Amino acid sequence: METQDAKGKAYVAEDTVDLDRVDRIVEQWARERPGMDLSAMETIGRILRTARHIDNRLSIVFAKYGLDFGLFDVLASLRRQGEPYQLPPSELKQWCMLTSGAMTKRLDRLERAGLIKRKDDLADRRGVIIELTAAGLEMIDTVVVAHVENERQVLSALSKKQQRELAELLRPLLVQLEPA
Repeated sequence: METQDAKGKAYVAEDTVDLDRVDRIVEQWARERPGMDLSAMETIGRILRTARHIDNRLSIVFAKYGLDFGLFDVLASLRRQGEPYQLPPSELKQWCMLTSGAMTKRLDRLERAGLIKRKDDLADRRGVIIELTAAGLEMIDTVVVAHVENERQVLSALSKKQQRELAELLRPLLVQLEPA
């Protein structure tokens, strides 16, 4: 597909196997607004459309276990801490990029399901600690295997080298947008 850079010079995307919808969208804009640099639209459009498709694919696996991405994210964040698989809610909400209210709703759902428990924080009598239960640990250890396999399938259109390159290309963008 041929498009234009900021100076209006035409170029063709390299290594394009098939055209995608973003190609068509950019082609339409290039026709309607010649001379406009559409390279950012190509990149962001592909990231957004890919993210929507990936989200749908991930949701299918999580639903098999009665979870959604948000609940999985909480369980996974606790599991990654190592024994005793616990965090204060303030740290947990940072890992999951949530507001306090949204975190409370997720924790309530997971607690009702018996996957986490709230414990008194012995270091801060006003606080609580969120901890995986045995059932929560079993659940996340099962789901993460299915999740990683699903991710492999989602990325199967790319070689291992392309997957590493894509991960490296996205890192500086994520660093710019999100604090570590």
